[in-house]
Amino acid sequence: METENNTAVTEFIILGLTDKSMLCAIFFMVFLAVYIVTILGNTSIILLTQSSPQIHTPMYLFLSHLAFVDIGYSTSVMPIMLISFLREKMTIPVTGCIAQLGSDVMFGITECYLLATMAYDRYVAICSPLLYAIQMHPIICFLLLGASYLGGCMNASSFTGCLMNLSFCGPNKINHFFCDLFPLLRLSCGHVYIAEISPAISSASVLISTLFTIIVSYIYILHSILKMRSTEGRRKAFSTCTSHLTAVTLFYGTILFVYVTPKSSYSANQVKVASVIYTVVIPMLNPLIYSLRNKEVKDAMRKLMARTHWFS
Repeated sequence: METENNTAVTEFIILGLTDKSMLCAIFFMVFLAVYIVTILGNTSIILLTQSSPQIHTPMYLFLSHLAFVDIGYSTSVMPIMLISFLREKMTIPVTGCIAQLGSDVMFGITECYLLATMAYDRYVAICSPLLYAIQMHPIICFLLLGASYLGGCMNASSFTGCLMNLSFCGPNKINHFFCDLFPLLRLSCGHVYIAEISPAISSASVLISTLFTIIVSYIYILHSILKMRSTEGRRKAFSTCTSHLTAVTLFYGTILFVYVTPKSSYSANQVKVASVIYTVVIPMLNPLIYSLRNKEVKDAMRKLMARTHWFS
C-alpha cells in the first residue's frame, strides 16, 4: 500500500531515553535492577497473600491482584526498553508496537479500577465495619476484580482498534522508550481524528470515574475518622489508608501530568521522565509502599520467614 508516493511503514524505530553510549550502559544496569526488584517485590506480595491465613481478606486479595497487574504493566514496557539500551537502533514491527500499547493500556486501566476498588474497600471497612462481611462478600470481590480486568481489556481494544485502522507511511521514528498513543498518532499519514477522540473519551471516563470514586471514598473515610473518640482507633484507621493514598497520589499524579496537561507546556524529555515514573518506578514502589508501611504485611512476612526457617 502506498500513500502520496510514500512507502508504507512496516516497523518503527524506538529512539529510547538517550542515544549516548555511556548513559545507555548506566541506564541498562539501573533499569535492569529496577525490573528485577519489581518482579521479586510483586511476586513476594502475591505469594505472601496466598500463604498467610491472617491476611486472607478482601483488602489483600485486591493487593495481590494489584501486584500481578504491576508485573504485567512493567513487563509490557521494560524488556523493550532494556534491549534499546544495548542496540544502536531498536526496531519493532507496527503490529508489535500496537500490541505493546494495547498491553500497556490494559494493565494501566486495570490498575485504575483496582485502586478505586481498594478505596471502596477501605470506605466500607472504616465507615460500615458491621456490614463489611456482607458488602465485601467473596462473590462481590470477584465481581469487582472481573469488572476491573474487563474494563482494562475494553479500553485496550478501543486503543488498538483505532490504531489498526490507521496507515503509517513515514517517518517511522518514535521519540519515546515505548509505543505510546500520541507519538504513534503523530506518525500516521491518515485521518487521526477518530483515533484521537475515541481513546481519549474512553481513558478520560475511566480516569474521572475512578478518581471520583477514590476522592468520595476518602471524604467519607476522613469524616468517619474525625468522629472517632479513640486516638488508637484513629491511628489504626489512618495506617490502613496511607499506603493506598501514597500509591494513588504517585500513579494519578504522573498520569494526569502526561495525558491532561496541555502538550505545549512541557518538553518530550519531561514526558519521558513522567512516563518512566508511572510505567517503571511505581510498579517497583508499590510492594515497598504496602509492605514497609503496613503492620499486617510486615507481621505476616515475619511469620512466614520464621515458619520457613523452622521447616528448614
